[in-house]
Amino acid sequence: MKAVHFGAGNIGRGFVGLLLHEGGYQVVFSDVAAPLVDAINATDRYTVHEVGEGGRDTVVTGFRAINSAEHPDEVVDEIAGANVVTTAVGPTILKFVAPHIVRGLALRKPSSPPLQIMACENAINATDLLRDEIKALAGDAWDGLASRAVFANTAVDRIVPAQPDGAGVDVTVEPFFEWAIERPPFGDDPPNIPGAHFVDDLAPYIERKLFTVNTGHAATAYFGAQAGIEAIADALADETIAARVAAALQETSALLVAKHDLDPEELAAYRATILRRFRNAALPDTVWRVGRQPLRKLSRHERFVGPAAEAAERGLSVDALVGAMGAALAFDDSEDAQSVDLQRMLREQEAADVTATVTGLEPGHPLFSKVEAVVRARQAELAD
Repeated sequence: MKAVHFGAGNIGRGFVGLLLHEGGYQVVFSDVAAPLVDAINATDRYTVHEVGEGGRDTVVTGFRAINSAEHPDEVVDEIAGANVVTTAVGPTILKFVAPHIVRGLALRKPSSPPLQIMACENAINATDLLRDEIKALAGDAWDGLASRAVFANTAVDRIVPAQPDGAGVDVTVEPFFEWAIERPPFGDDPPNIPGAHFVDDLAPYIERKLFTVNTGHAATAYFGAQAGIEAIADALADETIAARVAAALQETSALLVAKHDLDPEELAAYRATILRRFRNAALPDTVWRVGRQPLRKLSRHERFVGPAAEAAERGLSVDALVGAMGAALAFDDSEDAQSVDLQRMLREQEAADVTATVTGLEPGHPLFSKVEAVVRARQAELAD
């Protein structure tokens, strides 16, 4: 069995590629970073180091890498003969992956089993986004190609921090992981991925993860940065910050209960697990890595505005989430382009304009005025 995985970075090697290897797949990594591709091809094994309670080392073998920028035809040939295609490139990069898949499907024998395609991104229904890109590129040829692939959305969760110097292609990760995958698209032939679990309805899993893990992680980073704390684990050791993060997650959990009828006690246990993971001092994670790209994280369907908007529409509390947004507005990192842009917008534009542009909210939305208030507060700080 063979899997083609787009994105040979830390998540690709330390999470998706690892589980594909454990499922018996030969893994072909596709990436545009020439030094990384060369480093992968210079070795026949790498080690995934799980750090923290219950951690273990796992050696991964049976892989190779292709530079898709220099050798796109090789990637296409691999897709034509693959069983599985996965991605971990970021939602905005999926449009650059789609052309390779279209060409690979065109070369695929119609009698072959459908190619199983899963986008493993921090976004809701990322595989649907990839499928739409593929369908648009295929145009009139799509009707003939559609039967050659199945597309399944996934929800993935594993903390993979910045790697220590000199790690090479080895990857340090936390012991915990979750990979939930839609079952219906596969019928009776799901991919063999040990540790993944297949579910009939993925939406609650996606939103539980995004609105708990991603919301909590980013909130910890932004509150930590405000307090001048460097490490994520140290930020949660501060009782004030821990309480503010917990309050934000209680609000997202209230939304998940109202929207998906999830069990409140199970959500409370899930929140406790997530916060315990963030406190893993063995993970060298910083507020600056986790907090980067604040404009994306403050956008309409992301981890703050997404749940807060739905909660506000239902009349639920959003004060703690809005407080976290206020901390995100104060995230000032000269090495992060989005942070620089955000601070410039706050200095140059009216509060209502910043609120609308950054969050995508309409002025009449019940959340708008609350966010506008924290925008004004940040602008007042910058004016002092």
